[in-house]
Amino acid sequence: MIREIITYPNKLLRTKSEDVVKFDEELHTLLDDMYETMMNASGVGLAAIQVAIPLNVLIINIPNEEDIQDKAELIEAINPVITHKDGVQIYKEGCLSVPEYYEEVKRAQHIIVEYFNRFGEKQTMECEDFLAVAWQHEMEHLTGHLFIENLSYTKRQKFEKEYKNRKKSKR
Repeated sequence: MIREIITYPNKLLRTKSEDVVKFDEELHTLLDDMYETMMNASGVGLAAIQVAIPLNVLIINIPNEEDIQDKAELIEAINPVITHKDGVQIYKEGCLSVPEYYEEVKRAQHIIVEYFNRFGEKQTMECEDFLAVAWQHEMEHLTGHLFIENLSYTKRQKFEKEYKNRKKSKR
């Protein structure tokens, strides 16, 4: 089922998500719905809070070399924790909860993440480049933050101005 993606400035996006304690059918339904919702919105990642569920759940499915999002490559992460990060990269990011806005953000180049899959089995993933960006971006949602909060003061002011103008033009 495709769920509604909440967008900035919805206050729910500022919510710190809670750890999942039950790996049950309800969690599986949430993960399946999140996947359908993300694909429908042409996204590469989605955190549960973006569909108004404050749980430490996220999914990532970045396109492969053929630019196809293969469901076999889908990452479903429950209660993720970054255990290591190093290096620096700058990547132009966008967000389904901040539609039509893209800006360069500085992130770690290389990370190691520990998390649980949908069955409660512990996983560890080491990654870099765009996949590391996606992890860090989605994990920020779990702490109640959006990528625009990483922008410099000037870029943040520019974003707020563009956002207000876009709202006016939609009326």
